Amino acid sequence: MSMSNKMYDVRRDHSLNELIIKNNENPVLEIKHWLEEALSNNLQDANAMVLSTVDINNCPSSRIVLARDIDSEGITFYTNYNSDKAKDIDNNPNVSANFYWKELDRQIKIKGIVKKVSEEVSDNYFASRPRESQIGAWASDQSQKVNNYDQILDQFKNEKARFEGKEIHRPPHWGGYIIEPFQIQFWKGKPSRLHENICFEKNSLGKWGNFFMNP
Repeated sequence: MSMSNKMYDVRRDHSLNELIIKNNENPVLEIKHWLEEALSNNLQDANAMVLSTVDINNCPSSRIVLARDIDSEGITFYTNYNSDKAKDIDNNPNVSANFYWKELDRQIKIKGIVKKVSEEVSDNYFASRPRESQIGAWASDQSQKVNNYDQILDQFKNEKARFEGKEIHRPPHWGGYIIEPFQIQFWKGKPSRLHENICFEKNSLGKWGNFFMNP
């Protein structure tokens, strides 16, 4: 059997549970609610999301990042400000993000505008990180070429020695971004591929409206 034929047969049915939205006035808080439910079910990497950006040549790029906070304004993540994703954001702040929790038959698709969080917010989060991760933020010149992996380890060792016995402050090239959504789709898998999909869109006055979409 060919690989294609095997892939044709990869399918499963989904649960009968209903798609229930509790935060119609601000669906960003519903993202938080769904994430809290995923965390309460002890799902591994429940806060992982796919972040998609577009570079200066209009070429899309996707990667997994970790959501570190969600409030009424948006979703916050942290990264190196010299990374490819940061360069993409500098060029075009429109991004898309996607959460998927297979065990719950749930998915959230987000479109939004990204901006940097305040230095205070970045400082506070950086201070909460494990020391080794703090050192890693100084050691990694993210997305840049290296000769081999040993070079990365050497950079880490050098930074570890430099900060021996010292408090590690946040490097200026590292910090947070917040995605401020203007469109959010909540998806719930259902039997026979008749999935439920409700879309929220923010209008020019900052008010949210919603409508159901065909699966």
